[in-house]
Amino acid sequence: MGSVDGWTGRTACALQAAMRMSNEAFAQHLDIGARTVSGWHQKPTLRPQSEMQQLLDTVLDRASPAIKARFAELTGERAAPASDAEHRLSADPNISAALHWLDHHAGWDPGTARRDVASRLARVDLRQLHDRGTRRGRVDQRRIADALRSYYPNPPGDYGQYAAAGSLTSVLTRPDWLDLHCSLIPPGDRLTVANTTADVDVVLSEETAGRAAQRLAETLALNIRMVDGPLFRLVGIEPSAGAIRGTAEVTRFVRYALTMDLLEGELVDAIAADAPVAPGALPLRASYLPDTASVLDLPNRLCAGGALALCAIARPADPFRGPADYVLLVQERSGHVVNAARRLAVIPKGFHEPLTDYRTDVHIGATLRREMEEELFGRDDIDSTHGEQLQADPMHPSRLSDPMRWLMDHLDAFHMECTGFGINLVSGNFEFPGLIVIEDEDFWTRFGGQIQANWEAASLRQYSSRDRDLLGELAADETWSNEGLFALLQGIRRLTEVGGDRVNAPTIEWEVI
Repeated sequence: MGSVDGWTGRTACALQAAMRMSNEAFAQHLDIGARTVSGWHQKPTLRPQSEMQQLLDTVLDRASPAIKARFAELTGERAAPASDAEHRLSADPNISAALHWLDHHAGWDPGTARRDVASRLARVDLRQLHDRGTRRGRVDQRRIADALRSYYPNPPGDYGQYAAAGSLTSVLTRPDWLDLHCSLIPPGDRLTVANTTADVDVVLSEETAGRAAQRLAETLALNIRMVDGPLFRLVGIEPSAGAIRGTAEVTRFVRYALTMDLLEGELVDAIAADAPVAPGALPLRASYLPDTASVLDLPNRLCAGGALALCAIARPADPFRGPADYVLLVQERSGHVVNAARRLAVIPKGFHEPLTDYRTDVHIGATLRREMEEELFGRDDIDSTHGEQLQADPMHPSRLSDPMRWLMDHLDAFHMECTGFGINLVSGNFEFPGLIVIEDEDFWTRFGGQIQANWEAASLRQYSSRDRDLLGELAADETWSNEGLFALLQGIRRLTEVGGDRVNAPTIEWEVI
């Protein structure tokens, strides 16, 4: 055990109790004020900032085995009971779907995957998984981008990795994929779905099948929910100024989770161990994404991905805060999410996946509106991790939250744009960064107090569009996810162009290198 998936006041106080310290002694041990510790006791749901979370991680990491055992007892942070994990292995239909898929694509006899996963489950050590999580958390965004630049040197033509504001990202793009200024409503948003049943064929080797089985064993041991829902895969893309044209098909989540999603962990583990990151040194990457040509070969590989946007909401002038501005929302991702765990990201952010209407849901704007409802406005009924969608029309006007209904009634004050496109070299995902601007100050006055991040975020921060210094520091923070930083920088760049006097942000100039 070396980290906690999102510290709160409650878990910080549990660590204090496990260490058997008074408020003053615990504060002195952390080198912080006693008032901060008292605040954790008074507000157990309070989420400390990322720097404090890293400090608490370090203290827990260095604690004695006895303290760690007491902490685990107080927080219930233990592996799922063997009986529960074994029950899911035989009864959870989503796990069964994953096992069936693994048997089929590995060329195994039916039941082989279940036996293999059961054997691996018996050997899982939860403490080692937590320690691995701590090591992964210490690998920052720039080290990942640099490692991938070394792995994929000399991309063809005008392709290259996105860089801006002194930061290099892992997002492969090209100049005509940037600054699209594309409204995310038709006719600008022109993605279409070509087939809802076709899927890319995958043949698993002994190595790749074993990694997939290990992923399932760890999912069961950690009691992580896995839902085998539909997911869009991109098979063709033609982004241009003012319009996004492309074609998607439909795959299933477990196929992504057991293949392409494993690439990030393999890469980050190698960087954390100072092991070689080069062709031949990473077996999964050699199988699924060996070179730039395979990255760009969308029709013949599984290219899942998502949409994410910098959200800017107009606020009136305030005697304490200052002149009228936009509030910009940034999240620190929870440790329970599939990707970008414990890293900074813009909000909303989500997989591009259908709800019930595949033809309409394939539009990028549909995913961003859904994610706003889920991640900011409290609509947990459209959270895909809860299982299959049973509502005929989850985004029907009668079901919308009050904030979203207000936006739909004031479309002249609500704008969503796609600011670029790229392919994330970390796991081959497509990324559609965007900017959401709510121009009417009345929205913040009415609903600002209702905006609250869901379980996918460990914390939510706000920044003023006029705070040039803090925005500069934010852009330089090395705890960003690569796709999150891509969206932030492109979003600030566009907001500076359209936001008028409400914006005093750093100048963002990009290059593709």
